[in-house]
Amino acid sequence: MKYIHTSSFFFLKIVIFCASYSVACGQDSLKNSLPMYEIEPIEIKAIRVGDRSPFSTSNLQAKTIKDFNGVQDFTYLLNQTPSVVSTSDAGIGVGYTGLRIRGTDDSRINFTVNGIPINNAESQQTYFVNLPDLIGSTNSIQIQRGVGSSTNGSASFGASVNMSTLTQSDKPYAAFSTTAGSFKTLKNSILLGTGKLKSGFQFDVRLSKITSDGYIYRSESDLKSLQFLSGWSSKNEKTSIKFNLLTGKEKTGQSWDGVPEDSLKTNRRYNGLGLMRDGRYYSNQTDNYQQDYYQLFVNHQFKKYWDIHTALFLTRGRGYYDEYRMDEPFSDYHQSPYITPSGDTLITTDLTRQLWLDNYFFGATFSLNYKRNKTQATWGGSITKYNGKHYGFVTWADYGFAKDESWYHLTAFKNDYSIYGKIQQKIGSQFYLIGDLQYRHINYIMNGFRKNPQLNPHVVYNFFNPKIGLSYYMPSNHSVRSKLYAYFAVAQKEPNRDDFESAVSKLPKPEKLFDTEWGYEVKATQWNMAFNGFYMLYKDQLILTGKINDVGEYTRQNVPTSYRTGIEWNAEYRPISAISLDANATFSKSKIKDFHEYIDNYDAGNQLLNIYPKTQIAFSPDWIAYGSISYQPFMNKWENQQLFFQFSTKYVGRQYLDNTTHKDRSIGPYTLSNLNIRYQLSTRIVKNIALHMNLINIFNKKYVSNGYTFSYIYGGNLTTENYYFPQAGTQILFGLDVQF
Repeated sequence: MKYIHTSSFFFLKIVIFCASYSVACGQDSLKNSLPMYEIEPIEIKAIRVGDRSPFSTSNLQAKTIKDFNGVQDFTYLLNQTPSVVSTSDAGIGVGYTGLRIRGTDDSRINFTVNGIPINNAESQQTYFVNLPDLIGSTNSIQIQRGVGSSTNGSASFGASVNMSTLTQSDKPYAAFSTTAGSFKTLKNSILLGTGKLKSGFQFDVRLSKITSDGYIYRSESDLKSLQFLSGWSSKNEKTSIKFNLLTGKEKTGQSWDGVPEDSLKTNRRYNGLGLMRDGRYYSNQTDNYQQDYYQLFVNHQFKKYWDIHTALFLTRGRGYYDEYRMDEPFSDYHQSPYITPSGDTLITTDLTRQLWLDNYFFGATFSLNYKRNKTQATWGGSITKYNGKHYGFVTWADYGFAKDESWYHLTAFKNDYSIYGKIQQKIGSQFYLIGDLQYRHINYIMNGFRKNPQLNPHVVYNFFNPKIGLSYYMPSNHSVRSKLYAYFAVAQKEPNRDDFESAVSKLPKPEKLFDTEWGYEVKATQWNMAFNGFYMLYKDQLILTGKINDVGEYTRQNVPTSYRTGIEWNAEYRPISAISLDANATFSKSKIKDFHEYIDNYDAGNQLLNIYPKTQIAFSPDWIAYGSISYQPFMNKWENQQLFFQFSTKYVGRQYLDNTTHKDRSIGPYTLSNLNIRYQLSTRIVKNIALHMNLINIFNKKYVSNGYTFSYIYGGNLTTENYYFPQAGTQILFGLDVQF
């Protein structure tokens, strides 16, 4: 199958060539258009880095986020930045979505909102479906690729992503937004703000609702979210207090099994989940979850050089997925076979069940910051606790179960303490030395698993993660500035819950990463450009085996040595104020030095071992590239109206579904192109009216963005089964934004 659309890939080459004179996403050019009150909140300063730091970063500011804010999930906003690949279970970017950065999945990416970790404490994944329309609350985003600077929460093996939702307007406002389009997709949101009152208080609220049928059959989404933000600052603005509530509730149709390879040609929208014995589909094959984030921030500036930030938080999550299961063994529910009144012995039954997760994640973060002359220093850390319950009910069964019968009730507890110190020291007039030390302590207790209730692992980890870097500002004139930098960092990460459940006989080892990066940046009046090279050496990395459990999670195994190495490039060129060309590209190699593949042999009742000396790590494409051309014909002509066109295209190279580098177990390369058109008008009564149209996948490319594979031997034959997640063809979305 051919995946590259010739015309769009040719356009991508042109953009990359033209922008060779230019830094990613045009951030500098957008700064002048931002409101004057948009100042980086103190809550995120401790974990973000500035221009002088030796890290590879991308910064998305308010205008970029607002222009993107249609319906697709947060992960698709990041898709325009280097080394990112986004995917969607439902096929349209609504509902369950995910992303990888440098081939690293989102369980190894550190996500924080206002400096507070949001990765799940056990799976270490971030489920943005539990935070619908997070983009609508987000004011700025920083992505640090690689290990980056120390942050709160889980280790950053691929990147850390910090979102700020705390910026408030000094003036009162009201806004309404609606977007509708393909697959009955509809989003409505309302935003209200009081502005800063005489008392020093101010209040903001956002309400959003998103519904969609999804591209895959029965992958519908019903998403609701709320943000309430209140703030107070003293008259001298040295003290501030903010309370932030983010809550999201989701109900989605299950589509996490993917589509069998054979069905891609005949029925790309196939969904076999919930198929009952009579040929109908179970009407409530759904995932249901609500997550509430409570955040309280207190900031104070001591004199001129010192300030302190503290935060308390509570994340409350609860929900379940409901499903129909055919021919379920009684033994899986810790029951003996069922004997019918006539004396027949049944070992399986059809049933429906609910699997619940009910948890509390709470704690505190702090940072003490010092800045004077040539020295900047931060001392910070976090204390977090997780209390989780896992339990399930059989809600109906043909035989052997009472209604709503419980068959497991398990608990888990995880304490995570970390402390870090950072210093940035200017040496002479052109050098900046960065030092960063982090200590992290983890105490994790798991009281049984659904399939292995007798397994009770208790692990304690103590991680020390040093980082050191150097930036050199090269002598330059006023119109051109350039920087060379390099850094070395160590990161360590504990296995997740599934790793412990699947490792019955031997506990998984923690992972360790040695990350070396170097780069060059140059900024001029009309163009920016940056190169970043990296070599990431892993010890005991947990690697995908290609097997999948019944909720779509992969099992993994430690491999002694693996690595990722590559070059990232990003650029912007603005030949005139009305035209902007943006591009980025990543070329990388991700290898396992010795990979052992185990294949189930059902004929012999054992496993076949295949040894591969050097293979590609799964889901790690050699090439990723992005390019866009933006045109604003009314710029500098009319103050009260603007017209904006953007054509963008993204290329993703071949991705292997497992670590054997077999082409027949892979996702072919694909190129996607989008067109965004936005017209906005300002009047005396209405501050802003905007009409926008988004054309997604305008060349109607048939492609898949994710998948899994497994192999087995049966009847003397080796069989490989591939499952894929097809994405929708051309989608059209129309929207209206009104702000008073």
